[in-house]
Amino acid sequence: MNVAEVTDLVVRYGAATALDRVSLAVGERELVALIGPNGAGKSTLVKALSGLVRPAAGSVRVAGRLAHVPEGRQLFGDLTVEDNLRLGAWRRRERDPAAVYEVLPALVPLRRRRAGLLSGGEQQMVAIGRALMSRPDLLVIDELSLGLAPLVVADLVGHLRELNAERGLAVLLIEQNARLALRLCARGYVLEAGRIVTHGPAAELAASPRVARAYLGGPVEAGT
Repeated sequence: MNVAEVTDLVVRYGAATALDRVSLAVGERELVALIGPNGAGKSTLVKALSGLVRPAAGSVRVAGRLAHVPEGRQLFGDLTVEDNLRLGAWRRRERDPAAVYEVLPALVPLRRRRAGLLSGGEQQMVAIGRALMSRPDLLVIDELSLGLAPLVVADLVGHLRELNAERGLAVLLIEQNARLALRLCARGYVLEAGRIVTHGPAAELAASPRVARAYLGGPVEAGT
């Protein structure tokens, strides 16, 4: 069963077409990558999945609860870490972040610190934790690695693998860093100029001369 399914999606901003008949799916418990250059339409697709833009044609279907980790984190810098987490559960009666602290224990000593004073990696962890507060079936992450050091990214990837393996959380990872995305995810889509130009298992995409040349700087071993 798919937790998200996009079919022949068209999104326009005025006369400009941002997405042109895009189709993709994310199954239960899947880790799926969406890679492509700046301006390809990746963030527009995220907005369509989250209901923030209205399609001109096509359909978006989400089965279950979707949570969005936006590009640039978009935290409330003057609020504490814990207050930012609780905002992720604003539509739920239960707002205790204990379950998030269990998954992301590094946030426990930061819980009373203002989010604006945290490092980039810590802020990204808070953004993920805030999304987890809604107990999603699908986590959509827009540019996980943006502006972060490789060791920080590796730590975040470890948390995502754990959430997927132990809790069955499906993840759609939108990334410019194709090497990272294809190592983490089992399947992937390549979006260019608003269109899906290729898709398939991560290992096949990583071995594709076109993908390797355009996004990887050479072959990459997927799934490691």
